[in-house]
Amino acid sequence: MLVPVVGPSGAGKDTLMQAARARLAGDARFVFARRCITRPAEAGGEDHLPMTEDAFLAARDAGAFALWWPAHGLFYGIPVAMEADLAAGRVVVANLSRAVLAEAAARYPVRVLNITAPLPVLAARLEARGREDAADIAARLAREAALPAGLDIATVLNDSTVAEGAARVLATLSQAAADARPAGRARPAPTG
Repeated sequence: MLVPVVGPSGAGKDTLMQAARARLAGDARFVFARRCITRPAEAGGEDHLPMTEDAFLAARDAGAFALWWPAHGLFYGIPVAMEADLAAGRVVVANLSRAVLAEAAARYPVRVLNITAPLPVLAARLEARGREDAADIAARLAREAALPAGLDIATVLNDSTVAEGAARVLATLSQAAADARPAGRARPAPTG
């Protein structure tokens, strides 16, 4: 099962996913996809596979990405190798854009992990980052797009401690692992 992680800025997605990755290290049921991004490694942010735009586009054209999308002047891609993990029944956790959720759901078994928080909490977290002024923060919070209809969505409210938020994420991922089935393996027929 593919678990795309989405949510508004300031929801704490990266923090909770780092905690989940650390807790699930060594658990073969889970794979955390490492994105390819046309951003240098030294630019900071998530641990990604940096690529030039030319290299990314060549890889895309060669079929190297299961999913890819442009955003904020960059290209992002999830390596096609994740499909082997899905076929083996593993849960692949990937930070995705809302723009590719419908495509992902059309191609793979998906349970979206929507990490969010109340607007005052989001605003306070964005302000604490110090990257944007109040008007920019308000604009960012106002433009959050709705999730596509018809998706299997698990929402985690990250409005407390990191430990509590991480526990909620781990419970959601554990349920996804319980529900995951290797491709081609039929579910047992109901009895009775």
